[in-house]
Amino acid sequence: MRVFWFLLLTMVVVVTAVTLAVIGGGGSAVLQDVEAQRFTDPLPTTRPVGRADIEALRLPMAARGYRMADVDEALSRLGAELAERDSRIAELESALAGAQAAAVTRGGELFEQPGDRPAGPRAQDRDGADHLGKDER
Repeated sequence: MRVFWFLLLTMVVVVTAVTLAVIGGGGSAVLQDVEAQRFTDPLPTTRPVGRADIEALRLPMAARGYRMADVDEALSRLGAELAERDSRIAELESALAGAQAAAVTRGGELFEQPGDRPAGPRAQDRDGADHLGKDER
């Protein structure tokens, strides 16, 4: 019976000590307010977002996960960057398709260099004189 009372008394003392430690001994506020973390390293606004920016991104923690405003801001910025890049890619792909179509209709002249054309058996210079082509000399 003495062991029971000893354990009960010990448990009451431990619970009281923990409670007083949490509330600060009664002389101060219950718990000190911790300054809220802020989004200290936002994504760059003066240049496009790169892979290193995303890897270095650290969102501040809140009581129940991440701060929604900071997450929304980061996702909004990333969405805008991706939309801009998708638009630029589509623009460049359409320009490339147009250039390729023009090259096909012109017989490939678009990508030829001046020296790429094979010389015929006879070539004429500006004076109209016939000369042998490069291959036949």
